[in-house]
Amino acid sequence: MRAGLAVVLAGLLLLEPPPPARIGMTRVFPYPGQIGAFIANADGTGERPLVSPADIDYDAAWSPDGRSIVFTSERNGSADLYRMHEDGSGLERLTDSPAYDDQAAFAPDGKRVVFVSTRGDGTADLFTLDLTTRKVKPLTPGPGGDFRPSWSPDGQWIAFSSDRASSFPFAHGRWERLHVAEVYVVRPDGSGLRRLTPHTDSTFCGSPKWTGDSKRVVAYCTTAEQTLDNRRASPDHPEDSRIVSIDVASGAMADLSVGHGVNFNPSPLGADLVGYVRKDGPDRGIRYSDGRRGPAGDILVASWSPDGRRVAFHRRLTVQRRPWARTWSRDSRFDLAFVGGGSSFSPTGDRFAYVGGGQNAKGAAIMIATAEGDSARALYRDSTRNILAPQWAPNGDRIVFGIGIFNAFFNGFRGLFLNPEDRVEGGAQVAIINADGTGFRELTSGPNNNAFPSTSPDGRRVVYRTFGPDGNGLRIMDIETGQVTSLGSGYDNFPLWSPRGDLIMFARQAAGAYEIYTIKPDGSGLKQLTHSRGNDAHMAWSPDGEYIAFASSRKGFKDEAIYTNAPQPYGEIFVMKFDGTDVRQLTDNQWEEGTPVWRPSARSTAAR
Repeated sequence: MRAGLAVVLAGLLLLEPPPPARIGMTRVFPYPGQIGAFIANADGTGERPLVSPADIDYDAAWSPDGRSIVFTSERNGSADLYRMHEDGSGLERLTDSPAYDDQAAFAPDGKRVVFVSTRGDGTADLFTLDLTTRKVKPLTPGPGGDFRPSWSPDGQWIAFSSDRASSFPFAHGRWERLHVAEVYVVRPDGSGLRRLTPHTDSTFCGSPKWTGDSKRVVAYCTTAEQTLDNRRASPDHPEDSRIVSIDVASGAMADLSVGHGVNFNPSPLGADLVGYVRKDGPDRGIRYSDGRRGPAGDILVASWSPDGRRVAFHRRLTVQRRPWARTWSRDSRFDLAFVGGGSSFSPTGDRFAYVGGGQNAKGAAIMIATAEGDSARALYRDSTRNILAPQWAPNGDRIVFGIGIFNAFFNGFRGLFLNPEDRVEGGAQVAIINADGTGFRELTSGPNNNAFPSTSPDGRRVVYRTFGPDGNGLRIMDIETGQVTSLGSGYDNFPLWSPRGDLIMFARQAAGAYEIYTIKPDGSGLKQLTHSRGNDAHMAWSPDGEYIAFASSRKGFKDEAIYTNAPQPYGEIFVMKFDGTDVRQLTDNQWEEGTPVWRPSARSTAAR
């Protein structure tokens, strides 16, 4: 009897699903507490929180009767739409999907909203939601992303911006993608789609809002190149954007006089009045075309009540980042947490190393934090150089890392790769240090830029990437003898040795895209794992070597870049098997997420 019961219990234990895999990642913005939604009088007085309790809340939109507000919140995981009364009462959830739902705008009768969602093929498309039946209908399926919809007062058209015609070009001398978009209109039933603004790969126009007569839309326009700097929290070299009025019938555009600045998110508020947001300089905040000012600060989106007397908005807030914070995953088989940039866990999974900030683009340090803890300490810092990509050795006794200036990573968008020699950036070396902070030494020397090292499972060798006069590509070094073996001469980066020791994965840039490859340590067996538009990179092995976590831009932009405050707001976290199959998406939003890292557990093994 007892023996039979034991067998049954053992069988039940075998049927018990494994615990979720644990993955850390970096989000550039917003970290929890870094966004706040508010409501105020149009002149900025009487400001109060939009909703209580507050969470990551944003993109508020007033109903046509002024009695309710729809907004986006991540309070229950993914970005979903919520509605409440204008006094903050009566909070209700409108959508409940693991997809990204955002950027809602009311129909003139207040019975429907149009919004942006990825619930179709994973890219940002427009959908309509009946607020009574909660029925959702697709409006603009297809390639590319559609953003910032606005319903005409006569109910006949929906205007929006779209990058559906974009080739997803690189920024000048950089790896980030420019945002190229135009203004379109479509009927609420999906018919009559047409483009209002001309398309080139050097321009951007977005955030259309209708005038009261439904004959024109007001939008903002910039160069495509400026969409890179404008997506910073504070543009580094601001150039004036244009606020324009577009005749819907003819497509004729006329500039509106609103003054200098990076001005965006315009809204017609009367016959000759436009409200908008200025992003740069000491006068940033809500402004008006007649010279008046509204709420101040790092405001990203503003929405006025129908009478123009009040404004709902969200702004960037100052917050002290912790090295660890749990977050939502769209796949329950994976637990996600925000960790420091470029993290690597110790073999036991109780600590992780990451890159800590420096001063004036120098002095970034190796930081050590306890998993699920609130504090960190600096293990090693060089005030004249920066640390990049620390990686824990498999036995836990040492950490390898890159050390150099790394101007392209640490100096905003000032570091440019215009010529092959620009990648050298004054040179950089692979270094190693004991886990207690002693024994620092540089493993490489010479003029090349050597970085992103990863140790073999036996701890005897390290693979790294190199750029410079001594050649480009991947290299393997014997740590004891210093002997170096070449693995090719491609435009390769981010090499990582499999815990099983049989493969090295890396990212390669070719034909305008970054893709993920694997190769055997002897240089044979090269295999391309990803084949998507844009950038696949920032990889991490699972502790058993069976899966790969990585960041990908394959789903594209999900909002106009200026609203995201991040260099690569198309970055999402995915997981695939080591052979490139079984791809799963873990994050789905308009923010930038990258540098995933797998946290080891006691059940982790690395043997085939």
